[in-house]
Amino acid sequence: MTVNWVLQPEDVARIRFAFSPMWELVASLRTLQDPARQSIHLPWIKCVRPRLAGLDLSELFALVPAGGYLADFITPPPDTPLPDFAAELARVRATSPELAREEAARVEGADPAVIARFMDDPAVGVARVADALEAYWQACFAEFWPRVYGLLERDVLRRSRQLAQGGARELFAALDPAVTWTGEGLIIDRPSCGRDGLHGDGLVLVPSAFYWPSVALMSAPYQSMLVYPVLGVGTLWEQGPPPAPGALAALIGRSRAQILLALAEPATTSALAGRMALTPGAVSQHLGVLSGGGLAVGLRIGKQVVYRRTPAGDMLAGVS
Repeated sequence: MTVNWVLQPEDVARIRFAFSPMWELVASLRTLQDPARQSIHLPWIKCVRPRLAGLDLSELFALVPAGGYLADFITPPPDTPLPDFAAELARVRATSPELAREEAARVEGADPAVIARFMDDPAVGVARVADALEAYWQACFAEFWPRVYGLLERDVLRRSRQLAQGGARELFAALDPAVTWTGEGLIIDRPSCGRDGLHGDGLVLVPSAFYWPSVALMSAPYQSMLVYPVLGVGTLWEQGPPPAPGALAALIGRSRAQILLALAEPATTSALAGRMALTPGAVSQHLGVLSGGGLAVGLRIGKQVVYRRTPAGDMLAGVS
């Protein structure tokens, strides 16, 4: 089965990218339930599994089963390009009981007793779910978010360039084999989720590491959203960037050498800080030195500054 989304001109004009810590957190619940589906995340599973004993995830697992529909209110489409977890959790807490009950009733394959308890008092159920999400985030995900953030950010920067340079056709041609651009809209190879598609409010494109390798859709009554597999997910659980070559580290310092090597792809200060296990202030100082030496340059994209290597930086990065 396929889903056919027709994009009006205003929808195409309002295509935007975002990524969501809440989406990744919720998608990781499926990873825990079906590790074989995403063996690429086994290093994370092995790390967090001992921590699960202190958590009650029964209601989350019921609303987010291993397959099929999951309750949409738990994953509201990001309303800003870079939402933080606290803001997204507040949106979950603000879910209307009526909407939460309706969506819980659509979930299949879950423990009926758990779903019945939720539907008996959805206002209290939403509060319990939000508390469980917060506890799960703190115990199993917060420390890994900077690494996931960096991967998603690099993907968004790459796709944004594709959209700017080649328009919607080039963007969707490279997005995922399940997504086809027809010139008037999208054909998405996945079971229908019962949604009508776009409704004039544009389209949010959200890369995901923990929903990888699948695509997901959301639409009315929410902002229309297409979740697609992030590129480079195989690098996610590598142990940071490769060690800096000795000669380069001796020349400019180990931390600056690592940052220069990491700038093989453009990145922001915050993404580099997460990958390097350095403070944003320290990374900013090193970037200042690299920029002053003509080895890196910062480009403003919206409210962010994205750094990349200069040709001189590329040449120096080859020192061994």
